[in-house]
Amino acid sequence: MSAMLEHPFAPFVRILGKGQKGSRGLTQAEAYQAMSMLLDGEVEDTQLGAFLMLLRFKEESPEELAGFTQAVRERVAAPAIAVDIDWPSYAGKRRQLPWFMLAAKALANNGVRILMHGGGQHTAGRMYAEDLLAKLAIQSCASWSEVAQSLEQDSIAFAPLGTWMPALQRMIDLRNTLGLRSPVHSLARLLNPLAARCGLQSIFHPGYQAVHQQANVLLGDHALVIKGDGGEIEVRPDTTDQVLGATAGQAWQEEWPAQIGRQVKAQTLQVERLIAVWQGTEQDLYAEQAILATMALALRGLGRERAEAFSAAEEMWEKRHGA
Repeated sequence: MSAMLEHPFAPFVRILGKGQKGSRGLTQAEAYQAMSMLLDGEVEDTQLGAFLMLLRFKEESPEELAGFTQAVRERVAAPAIAVDIDWPSYAGKRRQLPWFMLAAKALANNGVRILMHGGGQHTAGRMYAEDLLAKLAIQSCASWSEVAQSLEQDSIAFAPLGTWMPALQRMIDLRNTLGLRSPVHSLARLLNPLAARCGLQSIFHPGYQAVHQQANVLLGDHALVIKGDGGEIEVRPDTTDQVLGATAGQAWQEEWPAQIGRQVKAQTLQVERLIAVWQGTEQDLYAEQAILATMALALRGLGRERAEAFSAAEEMWEKRHGA
C-alpha cells in the first residue's frame, strides 16, 4: 500500500501550528504562495479554517500582510481607473454614527475621487457604510465598469468585496462560524485594488497600526494609518491621534492634537441625525469636527500639510452642496 501524499497546502499550516517552539510566522514569499492557493481554490475547507485561526492566534506580521496583499492584487481583474483615495470600510460603527461617510461624500462633491469598499454587515448592532449608500446617493457597484462610471459621475463609488474578490468575502463571512474575526479583516484595509494615489487605513486594535504601516513600507505604498473610531476611517476630534505614514518605502508619523474636549455620546444611532447634519439643519460639534478632521486626513494623504488640509476641509465642507 502506497503512503498518501501530503496536501500541498499542509506545509503552511504546519509552519504556523507546530507548537510554541516549532512554529514561526510566514515569510513574505510564503504568505504570497499561501494566499495564492487560497484564492485559487486549491485548499480544503478544514485547512482554510485552521490557517485563519492559527494566524489569528499568532497575530499577522507585516511580511504576511504584504505577501497576502501581493497575491490579491495580482488577481484583481480591473482596468486602469484613476482614484485619489482608497477608502476601505469594514468595521461598522456602534458608539458614534458613521460621520466618515459625510467626510467622504463632501470630498467627492469637491472632486476628490474616492473608491470605498467593504465586506458586508457581518456583526449585529453596528451601522455600516452599506446602510447609508442610498441615503447619500453613493452607488454600490457590481462591476469595475460601474465603478468607473460612478467615479466619472459622482467622484465616489462603493465596490462590495464580494463582487471583485469573492474568495476573501467568504473568509470574512466565516466570522460567525469560527467565532472570531479572521486576518482578512486586517488584510482588506491594505488591498487598494485600483492603486489609488493614497490609501487610508484604520485599525482599532492597539499595536496593529504599526504592523500595517510596516506592511505598507514593504509594499512601497503611500498610505496613512490611524486608530479610527470603531475601526473606521474617522478621526476622533476629542483625543490626540497618531498618524502613521508610509511613503516610497519609508515610515513616518505625526501627532494630531485633539480639537475639542470629550463629548457626551448619543444614546442611539439615528440615521436621521446624520442626514440632518449633512443637510445643515442640525448642529453637532463632535460630528462636524470629526468630519473636518477626517477630510483633512484624506487631504494630508494627497500632499497637503496638516494646517492647509484643515483649512481646505472647512472650505470643502461649506461647498458640499455645490457653489
